[in-house]
Amino acid sequence: MKADLLNALRAAVGPAQVLTRDTHDLEAYERDWRQRAHGRALAVVRPGSTDEVAAVVRACAAHGASLVPQGGNTGLVVGSVPDDSGTQVVLSLQRLNAVRAIDRANLTMTVEAGCVLQAVQQAAEAEGLLFPLSLAAEGSCTIGGNLATNAGGTQVLRYGNARELCLGLEVVTPEGEVWHGLSGLRKDNTGYDLRDLFVGSEGTLGIITAATLKLFPQPAATLTAWASVPSLQAAVDLLGLAQQRLAAGLTGFEVMGQFALSLVARHMPQLRVPLWQDTPYCVLLENSDSEGEDHARAQFEGLLEAAMEQGLVSDAVVAESIAQAHALWHIRESIPLAQAQEGLNIKHDISIPVSRIPAFCDEADALLQREIPGVRLVNFGHLGDGNLHYNVQAPAGADAKYFLQTQESRVNQLVFDTVARYHGSISAEHGVGSLKAGHLPHFKDPVALALMRRIKAALDPHNRFNPGRVLTP
Repeated sequence: MKADLLNALRAAVGPAQVLTRDTHDLEAYERDWRQRAHGRALAVVRPGSTDEVAAVVRACAAHGASLVPQGGNTGLVVGSVPDDSGTQVVLSLQRLNAVRAIDRANLTMTVEAGCVLQAVQQAAEAEGLLFPLSLAAEGSCTIGGNLATNAGGTQVLRYGNARELCLGLEVVTPEGEVWHGLSGLRKDNTGYDLRDLFVGSEGTLGIITAATLKLFPQPAATLTAWASVPSLQAAVDLLGLAQQRLAAGLTGFEVMGQFALSLVARHMPQLRVPLWQDTPYCVLLENSDSEGEDHARAQFEGLLEAAMEQGLVSDAVVAESIAQAHALWHIRESIPLAQAQEGLNIKHDISIPVSRIPAFCDEADALLQREIPGVRLVNFGHLGDGNLHYNVQAPAGADAKYFLQTQESRVNQLVFDTVARYHGSISAEHGVGSLKAGHLPHFKDPVALALMRRIKAALDPHNRFNPGRVLTP
């Protein structure tokens, strides 16, 4: 059966696009970005068109093989690598990387799933337009993966998650049929919204092969500021003041704890982290203005002056150039890399109502310190939309690998239980994957979970698409 399946796959996409261990190094496809899992694929298949994706799906269905869709393989919840059975087929979408169309009047662009996010941003920019989805991994993550996980990023506050930026999809179903849903319509009230069903489903219901995305006019000016704040409550109050004064111009509002910034300063001293040593938190704000730089700067400076008068900000710097703004954002985006250099850690991607974040952190910080003395908390994230990356590092000098092996389950339970008490979510933007699938039954409404299982059974009754992800057997 293995030989028959491989022959069928070669017939579908061509022999050169079916990679097996006999002739190729599959490491990049079989190991996740965080080095948490290393699977073993029967083959890696690289189709070059939607029709070839459909042919691959039909071949796998005929031979009873399961498929693992993969884009840039930058996910953080082990959702896009095969298991260790050696029977799963990895379906890499990286060759589907064309920008099919840009409609300036309709403010849309249609791109294939394997397009790297940065390339999509640049294609929009070349037309004088903006595609606002922005992530630290934008140089390697792909649009298909962004939509499959409903990615968030740094501008959700203004533009929404990937779901809000998508108007239409092209999807291959588990039967190998193609749903041609690449609509550029903003209004189409003709039944169930299938687009929203596939966005965020992490490849378990269908394989996204292309998408029609929303574009926006480029702002006339974008300014960035870095401010030190005396507490998380002050950061929340500053967010409210910024929303009041800047309204829709506030496109980014990130918070970074002192220990998170100390890791960047330690492991990446060339980045020159400002204002972190004498404050518990720093905030990164972005103001995008349609009236020009002078207006934007006057607004920004007025906001910061008012915040200082109210005791919400102790010090601040406003970037004087695009290069300085990029440097400030690079510091924020380097926190995960600096944390990785510090050692293996326990990551959390949680969301809490913004108003309750200070109380949540006070409670969770105290609980973890009491239960695991010396534990170090790497707290940062998208405060503007209530999403924290509330990560846990081993005590100084401890064996990080041993800490991860022995404490991850306990730490997760402590954090997730606290998240539940504050009516939050255990996955804000990274997805569920396989790392959190076992936790979902404890924190998801049972009726919602039952409906999800019925949808999966209806669309993929043989559980061939990304099995073991999102929903446990």
